[in-house]
Amino acid sequence: MRLESGKVDLRRDWQALDDLVGASLREMTERLTDHPVEVRLAHDLPPVHVDAHLVVQVFTNLLDNVVKYTPPGTRVLIGATPDGDFLRVFVDDEGPGLPPGDPARLFEKFQRGAEEGAVVGVGLGLAICRAIVRAHGGDIEARAHSGGGAHFEFTLPTVAPA
Repeated sequence: MRLESGKVDLRRDWQALDDLVGASLREMTERLTDHPVEVRLAHDLPPVHVDAHLVVQVFTNLLDNVVKYTPPGTRVLIGATPDGDFLRVFVDDEGPGLPPGDPARLFEKFQRGAEEGAVVGVGLGLAICRAIVRAHGGDIEARAHSGGGAHFEFTLPTVAPA
């Protein structure tokens, strides 16, 4: 993957997070019809210095996983909070949670939340998310909610690289 090799020329610009989320939601409109999405972004969040196309891909991949791995009617919440020179962004769902084992392995190539069944994909979506977020100097993680559901969290820079 070119992103992992560090050979990608990021086309960074200042972006409002709500614009990036909105672009992904527009792209996923048809697929998300059975998954109500709530976006909770404070109006005073600082802009992020990112490659907009790639960050939209992160949101799209995470939302695509909600569609693939949660039943219809599963609610999704997207939010963010400032954290130093980053925004800490999260995508939560109220689905069945994460598969057993170490959640970090979900970000490895060719890993899938469901080992078999009707879910289509080769297990690259979360690996791509991790590569994009790390190329921006951030990190991404997953964890299960104690009452069920999955929590994906990643950081995006609010300062330009030196």
